[in-house]
Amino acid sequence: MSYSTADSSPRVTLDDVRGAQKMLTGVARVTAMEGSRHLSQLVGAPVHLKCENLQRTGSFKLRGAYVRIAGLLPEERAAGVVAASAGNHAQGVALASALLGVRATVFMPKGAPLPKISATRDYGADVRLHGVVVDETLAAAQEYAAGTGAVFIHPFDHPDIITGQGTVGLEILEQCPEVRTIVVGIGGGGLAAGIAIAVKALRPDVRIVGVQAEGAAAYPPSLAAGRPVAIENPATMADGIKVGRPGDVPFGIIGELVDEVRTVSEDALSTALLLCLERAKLVVEPAGASPVAALLSEPGAFEGPLVAVLSGGNVDPVLMQRVLRHGMAAQGRYLAVRLRLTDRPGALATLLGVLSVVDANVLDVSHVRTDPRLGLTEAEVELHLETKGPEHCAEVGRALREAGYTVID
Repeated sequence: MSYSTADSSPRVTLDDVRGAQKMLTGVARVTAMEGSRHLSQLVGAPVHLKCENLQRTGSFKLRGAYVRIAGLLPEERAAGVVAASAGNHAQGVALASALLGVRATVFMPKGAPLPKISATRDYGADVRLHGVVVDETLAAAQEYAAGTGAVFIHPFDHPDIITGQGTVGLEILEQCPEVRTIVVGIGGGGLAAGIAIAVKALRPDVRIVGVQAEGAAAYPPSLAAGRPVAIENPATMADGIKVGRPGDVPFGIIGELVDEVRTVSEDALSTALLLCLERAKLVVEPAGASPVAALLSEPGAFEGPLVAVLSGGNVDPVLMQRVLRHGMAAQGRYLAVRLRLTDRPGALATLLGVLSVVDANVLDVSHVRTDPRLGLTEAEVELHLETKGPEHCAEVGRALREAGYTVID
């Protein structure tokens, strides 16, 4: 690790990342690089997917966690480590600690998905549920560290973490030496910073684009201000990049080396997740799908050959169900419609007959007869339909209105 003379702060170098790559041999997988014909056609240039969703523990986090813990002094290892996370970092720290023979305590929010809690325990960590939001969990972990002497392992704001994540960048250059653009999701910034250090040192011509969710985009205002700025109440389905303030260490690196930071909508995230599942046959969490969301949002803005980093695949099945439905709705393949009809025998069957004619598949029906908003002879029906696209949705709406139904929503 080298140090800058200006501020004496640690500065990660290419040699550090190369050293981390050797350290991770046999520990972290060299994850696959898969081509995407669909995205290549959309962008007009070759698009490759760097599949960190297939990494051990299901995300890139193992890389940085292992390098950080392996670098501890013997007395620090003896005191154990502690971390706070809702999922990916928790599992990375748990497995890295187990491999290195270090005791790990991981604080997780009470509402963390059960599969992530179970996986973290299975890797050998002592899991403690505390708080409702991650900030409360983080405070509990730091309090535990102060009281026990355990070393706090930050998810992104430490040079060793960034060094480990930078090995993804080295693999990208080895697997796709012709790459012109790398697109990567940004939360706190550890992964993007690490990739930027490795790639820009070897290929300064490669453009690096960071992606944030619109509801949790702390980097654009921070970069504009020239310092990390906290945003209040970050909100997005992409938990892996839902960070309210950039890390101090990655912020400086990203400001210097990352060429652009873009934002994407929740609709784009859900559509991207659905595309990864259907077209690439890859299970990817919303944060991991954020680079694909950026490509879908503005395909003409990127020069190829291009690599999109799928940073993780740890998605809760309950969230997956909601996100897939959201993605289908965004593509016009799922339609929820609420309407009123005359409450008489056979009325519902007649309505379903209208939908059958236009080939709309009914997934669910909710029938309400007792509501003060309804007239004496009225009933309200909410239908969830599987449709074939925006044009088909419009056709369904026309058919209902032409049949005399009052469509409320």
